[in-house]
Amino acid sequence: MTVFRITRLAAVLVGISLLNLPDAVAETPRTVDATPALSGLIKIQAIGQAEVRDSLRLPARVELDQKRVARIGATVSGRLTDIRAFLGQPVRKGDVLAMLNSTELGMAQSDYLKACSQVNLRRLAVQRARRLLESDVIAAAELQEREGVLNEAEVDMHAAEDRLRVLGMSEGDLKRLARERTLRSYSPVTASIDGVVIERNVNLGQVTQPSDALYTVADLSHVWLVAEVPEQQAQWAHTGDEAEAEIPALPGQNVRGKLIYVADIVDPETRTVTVRMDIPNPVRSLKPQMLATLLIQKQGAQTLVVPDGAVVREEDKDYVFVEIAPQKFALRAVRLGEAEGSQRPVLDGLKAGERVVVAGAFHLNNERLRKELE
Repeated sequence: MTVFRITRLAAVLVGISLLNLPDAVAETPRTVDATPALSGLIKIQAIGQAEVRDSLRLPARVELDQKRVARIGATVSGRLTDIRAFLGQPVRKGDVLAMLNSTELGMAQSDYLKACSQVNLRRLAVQRARRLLESDVIAAAELQEREGVLNEAEVDMHAAEDRLRVLGMSEGDLKRLARERTLRSYSPVTASIDGVVIERNVNLGQVTQPSDALYTVADLSHVWLVAEVPEQQAQWAHTGDEAEAEIPALPGQNVRGKLIYVADIVDPETRTVTVRMDIPNPVRSLKPQMLATLLIQKQGAQTLVVPDGAVVREEDKDYVFVEIAPQKFALRAVRLGEAEGSQRPVLDGLKAGERVVVAGAFHLNNERLRKELE
């Protein structure tokens, strides 16, 4: 009985001592010898430094370039009589999108013609007064009075002419009106930029006002990629920085560009800073409201790295095989950063110049596991 109790006490003490072993003993590297067959499958390389650029990944969306969007309305109030442009239709600057009949325009033209008639009449009166003054039939004051009336008539004519310009009439239209003296109460709604009709709010017979947006035309040759940067990472984004966009709807077509805008204020509701990237869109494959991922990269720094092929993943930890003697390797735990291309930055566990297995680590680890099972 005494021997049994002593044995149990010894076992307990041994168990306690094992639990209290330092981490260095618990993490003693496990070694493996490379067989001649394995030697042909593995590749060993001394690790060194390379430029690593951390990147910030943000959910983003494709939006219209607001500098290339025009919301188009009529210049006068009237009733739509003809619709010539529809959704998705490409248009050029100056193309007629719709026509409307405007009594307001007709009345303005009538006022202009009346003002022109008054000017012509007053000019004849001034010319007659000058001839009479030369013949001493009238006094100079009479001529001055008639010249004053002419100036007033010219002011009224110019005011009526300016009103017609505001209502959308061109110089050619004004010359035609003055020459033909025929009222044309039809007014065109014209495109102000080259682009595509992306919105239409018109119907035949509809009465419109100058404040109504009848069409929206957008130039889609360039679009914006818009994202929100959390305020904690706001220092990453600067106007002019290079960035990259991943668009799931266009696999394998990542695009690069520069940030053209970084907001100067933080949105108080989302605690984010808005950033925009300009993207060329020559074939219009990028559609507004597409989802995307924006990658903003920090300035590169020289950091110790290992290739992805060197990393062995076990029990949610990263390991690499380090050469400790010819054809002899130790499995060592390491701390690695996020992958940058095919490289992993080394945070802890390795030193520059150490030789590690960079290819075939999987086969070497299988050999190690097989040895442990024997």
